[in-house]
Amino acid sequence: MQAKKRYILVIICCAFLAYCYLGGYRLKGLQTLFRMRVRKNPDNLPSYHQLHYQYTDSTESAEHTQSLPDDDLFAAPAYESRSRDLAPQPSFQGGAIRRVTDEGSATFKSCRMETCFDFSKCSDKNFYVYVYPPEPLNSLGATPPISQNYQKIISAIQESRYYTTNPEQACLFVLGIDTLDRDSLSEDFVRNVPSRLQRLPHWNNGRNHIIFNLYSGTWPDYNENGLGFDPGQAILAKASMSVQSLRPGFDVSIPLFHKQFPLRGGNTGFVVSNNFPANKKYLLAFKGKRYVHGIGSETRNSLFHLHNARDFVLVTTCKHGKSWRDLQDARCDEDNREYDRYDYETLLQNSTFCLVPRGRRLGSFRFLEVLQAGCIPVLLSNSWVLPFQSKIDWKQAAIWADERLLLQVPDIVRSVSTSRILALRQQTQVLWERYFSSIEKIIFTTFEIIRERLPDYPHRNGLTWNTSPGALLTIPTFSDTHRRFPFLLDKLGHTPGLNYTAVIFVQIGTQLTPNTALYKLVKSITKSQYIDKILILWATDRSVPPKKRWPSTGHIPLHIISGSTSEDRPSISQRFYPHEQIETDAVLSLDEDAILNTDELDFAYHVWRDFPDRIVGYPARAHFWDDSKNAWGYTSKWTNYYSIVLTGAAFYHRYYNYLYTNWLSYLLLKTVQQSSNCEDILMNLLVSHVTRKPPIKVTQRKGYKDRESGRSPWNDPDHFIQRQSCLNTFAAVFGYMPLLRSNLRLDPVLYRDSVSNLRKKYRQIELVGS
Repeated sequence: MQAKKRYILVIICCAFLAYCYLGGYRLKGLQTLFRMRVRKNPDNLPSYHQLHYQYTDSTESAEHTQSLPDDDLFAAPAYESRSRDLAPQPSFQGGAIRRVTDEGSATFKSCRMETCFDFSKCSDKNFYVYVYPPEPLNSLGATPPISQNYQKIISAIQESRYYTTNPEQACLFVLGIDTLDRDSLSEDFVRNVPSRLQRLPHWNNGRNHIIFNLYSGTWPDYNENGLGFDPGQAILAKASMSVQSLRPGFDVSIPLFHKQFPLRGGNTGFVVSNNFPANKKYLLAFKGKRYVHGIGSETRNSLFHLHNARDFVLVTTCKHGKSWRDLQDARCDEDNREYDRYDYETLLQNSTFCLVPRGRRLGSFRFLEVLQAGCIPVLLSNSWVLPFQSKIDWKQAAIWADERLLLQVPDIVRSVSTSRILALRQQTQVLWERYFSSIEKIIFTTFEIIRERLPDYPHRNGLTWNTSPGALLTIPTFSDTHRRFPFLLDKLGHTPGLNYTAVIFVQIGTQLTPNTALYKLVKSITKSQYIDKILILWATDRSVPPKKRWPSTGHIPLHIISGSTSEDRPSISQRFYPHEQIETDAVLSLDEDAILNTDELDFAYHVWRDFPDRIVGYPARAHFWDDSKNAWGYTSKWTNYYSIVLTGAAFYHRYYNYLYTNWLSYLLLKTVQQSSNCEDILMNLLVSHVTRKPPIKVTQRKGYKDRESGRSPWNDPDHFIQRQSCLNTFAAVFGYMPLLRSNLRLDPVLYRDSVSNLRKKYRQIELVGS
């Protein structure tokens, strides 16, 4: 019996060895044949993406794999190929491969910037966008409908620096036809779009056009390419895009936003600074609709398996739509009762992670909502291309999960360390505030992504795009090095350049004598050990005093710029123009009647070097909310806090001159021009908007003006009324109030202490009265 067993064992071993030999030989032969084919025609190799999609799901049929197109739809230009890896995610959708099936030709599929975009219409200096005017009245005397959100998009463009009324200047063209909602069952669906496109004078099969879209397709399949018209060679700025339909380096994925989304400004993030508890009440949360059947129903119908009402709260409701009772299943009543127990806003703000499952389409309103709340998104939408994914590194702000492996989600979120939770939550606030809090920011980000594809326009790297203040406020034409941007110095471990340029704005122009404030001010500046040059901006009708009347500046250059150097620039804003004579990072902005001694200037400069991204100076003011007038108020009273440091005696970085002149809305500059006032308030709002930090006041000095200057505009009784009006106009254009309050005041070391003055560095400041 034992011998029989041994014989059987030997036979099995021989059979196994023979199988391995013959199988390996067959595999080796296949590999050799494959190599021969590659050598003969390497172009027959499938792309990486084709291979990836073919083998992501074992249930895919031969028909699916053979239906992939021959041309490589996913080959990105070299400058964007790496950016596609910023946020890796599952690249399958319901276990099947979906072909790009638009109503148009193969041109749509193969479009690249190099093939479907006319770069000759664009300039690296000016990036203009033309918006088609509203269509004429139809036969019934009515204009075609435009949704509230599309009107916001048009308004954002028309009120921006991108806008041009001349189509010959335009790099991009935006339709006057509302294409946001292409669901034929929606009340916002616009009909007859194909014929309307053909009537556009500059359509040219969509070349250099950009089409904005939030919803496409309709019940029951919600085909993401079902726009109802052929976009031709137009760029799609579209929500809910999949990796299979996106044309890399050409289309732009945007977020889905609701009808109440703000045009500009937007609400700030809900996370308060320095308030990041490691553990919140709930670890993972979701509250939303449940689809009983149809596309997008599988995931949400299974969420009840994760709900435990303790650290995991995932509740859904069937109660939506007109016929929900006819379609409800056995779980609906129980789900609805559990759903009503939780308040949505409270749930968001008390959860560490928030689930963002797909809806009928890949995108969801939940994405922006959880981003604002500082709740870390856990994405459950296979194949979704996240908004602005080519530029934003979503690994720093979100977590990915697989729709088909739902039960693994608890283990995924529990495995995230406390330190990474803190970093992820902080990054949600950066991205929300810089790119997603308003329609204006979403549209401008889309434009800047397209602008960086122009051959001659410099590209901002990942550090710029993914750290505050973000790419919209970092203009690459200012400098080709990060060391020239004040908010990047600390991140890179650099310090600002040495010395400063004093810019004195002369608006009164009193006679220049040794006893006048201007004469004394120039004299004090020349004694500073850090002064590089002095720039006099002579903005008065009086003639410039001859050179012999000015105090001797020794080796310090003194330049005088008389009048406005540009007809279209407001003269009072000339003080913030990026004059070519300013070569230092630090700018000392002064009014002609400022009275500061050399020690005060040097001390303020030392403070500024520690805070190069802020305004650092002497005279402080404050803003407040006036309930009686339902408006912002402005005061010069000596309060316990301040939010403005006037630029009549302050240091700031010269990059803000560039932003003030080249980035601010024309409406803001026009307000300054018309009032001949408020330019210093506007500069404070600009810097606070960029940094999200308050300015810094130095020393106790309150009065800094020469009281003998009788013609000073500060003596005008309407001065404060004007400034309060400006403040409210500025806040309306920004969309929120950027100013932040502070009660910090920096004095010289050992200031007001009983230690001998001989041990102090800035002894003259002690002699200055308040």
